[in-house]
Amino acid sequence: MSLETARNIAIVVLLGLVVWLVPGGGEGAAFINQLLYAIFIVLMAVGCGMLYRNFRGEIFSLGDAWRFALYAAVGIAIVTVSITGRLWDSGAGAALWFALIAGASYTLYLVWQRHRSYS
Repeated sequence: MSLETARNIAIVVLLGLVVWLVPGGGEGAAFINQLLYAIFIVLMAVGCGMLYRNFRGEIFSLGDAWRFALYAAVGIAIVTVSITGRLWDSGAGAALWFALIAGASYTLYLVWQRHRSYS
């Protein structure tokens, strides 16, 4: 094991000990988790915006129905990812999460196939 790997493992262990031993450490860890999650959602939205700007011509060439399907699939995927914690609290919610992600993924696949067939 390299010195850099050992150092990284020590940092993770030290952070775990701080969360475990410091009073209120669990609340601090929950705050950091929510903050990272919010940053992830914002980065997803920014990434979608950048993709939209780069491929605006191709998106408008899809036609109204397929463009709506594209927007709906991306929106459903982002909302589903943002409420993952709540959906995974129950078995039915987890099944709904998989169904929503699968439906959005399949719709994106169909839009991609449509784009490839006419470009």
